[in-house]
Amino acid sequence: MAVESRQIYCQYIVDLCNHPLNFYEMKKPDAKAEGSNPLCGDRITVFVKIKNKKIKEISFQGAGCAISKAAASIATEMAKGKTASAVKKISDAQIIRALGIPISPARMKCALLGMSAVRAALEKAR
Repeated sequence: MAVESRQIYCQYIVDLCNHPLNFYEMKKPDAKAEGSNPLCGDRITVFVKIKNKKIKEISFQGAGCAISKAAASIATEMAKGKTASAVKKISDAQIIRALGIPISPARMKCALLGMSAVRAALEKAR
């Protein structure tokens, strides 16, 4: 990846961290799930509302590193409007690609925490 491209993606992650998408505590969700990464201190709660077997509304709250907040924003955007089975098909590699930067093994849990919590919330909604 070219230096300029990497800088653009790093700025994208900082922007998502400072202004995360779908970042609010949903009132009266159909289900919610929490996820944490004790090594980094990340804590995320995902909220979902389901209608006609699809995600009608999705949000998250929490605190964590820039990668975990950016990835949770991306995960909630990817899940919007999809069924639980479609969300299960979203691969870890798709989340990592959407972040646009190399993720070290030590930061992988940060990057995948949001989607893990999305999937857990969908399991509870069943």
